[in-house]
Amino acid sequence: MNQPSSLASRYSLVRGATIWFTGLPSSGKSTIARVLEKRFRQWGLKCELLDGDVVRTNLSKGLGFSREDRDLNIKRIGFVAHLLTRNDVLAIASAISPYRETRDYNRRLIGNFVEVYVKCSIEECEKRDVKGLFKKARAGEITGFTGVDDPYEEPLRPEVVCETEKESPEGSADRVIRKLEELGYLKPQ
Repeated sequence: MNQPSSLASRYSLVRGATIWFTGLPSSGKSTIARVLEKRFRQWGLKCELLDGDVVRTNLSKGLGFSREDRDLNIKRIGFVAHLLTRNDVLAIASAISPYRETRDYNRRLIGNFVEVYVKCSIEECEKRDVKGLFKKARAGEITGFTGVDDPYEEPLRPEVVCETEKESPEGSADRVIRKLEELGYLKPQ
């Protein structure tokens, strides 16, 4: 699946950045984000994981799934990521963020923004769906579900593409770290 990692065993943080994971539900966003968070913490780097489900429960409680509510939720995550980034923290945002316009809004707000497209076929996402949400959406029990009856707009020029059907979460995390090094956010020690 992967080649052995050629990464340094440790990195230092040069400046804050937001690593924004986007992709279909169950594509692997949170899994890769947690691998990254674990590595950053092992290296002693300041980081914070903003997981879409956790944020929706705590910061965006009461929002529905209309386009307006989804945009507001993603903008709230973006605002928190902006605050963290400007204070030299690695903000790791993991949210479906289905609409390109809202992701682009956050890119402009944050500045140091690394978009990671977690690419996975809808068929594989449905196989991985432990919550059974795709099944409920297909049965009409829930509506407005991204990838079924609501669109997902793929990024046009993401900094990183992780193809989770072809690589492990660790391999995807390696790909992100290499890009962060290339862009000058991390420095090998």
